[in-house]
Amino acid sequence: MSRYRVLRNADTGAVVLGRARWCASFWCHFKGLMLTPRLPADQGLLFVTRSEGRSHTAIHMFFMLFTIAVVWLDASGKVVDKTLAKPWRPMYAPRSPAMYYVEANPDLLDRVQIGDRLRFDEVV
Repeated sequence: MSRYRVLRNADTGAVVLGRARWCASFWCHFKGLMLTPRLPADQGLLFVTRSEGRSHTAIHMFFMLFTIAVVWLDASGKVVDKTLAKPWRPMYAPRSPAMYYVEANPDLLDRVQIGDRLRFDEVV
């Protein structure tokens, strides 16, 4: 299985994020983007959890060096919430239960709307 995915709008096929790192391990969740100096425009992290929920898909922005977009998706890949997360804020949580969340550059918020369905295609 590839460590990276291309995030696409499931209905239109449009690329939403060109390269999202599949982040399912404890260490990947722990580190996230903390202390990362910058993030290329077409890259991000796709966090994967075992079940839908609000508390275990919440994030903090401690030790972050830049503002990011966060997009939460339910088990079917439907976008349930999105926000602009700023450094050093204690917590951001989705309004509805989520199983996946994406952290990327802020312009991601322009390409994704609540209610969109996304699919995660493997990068070969």
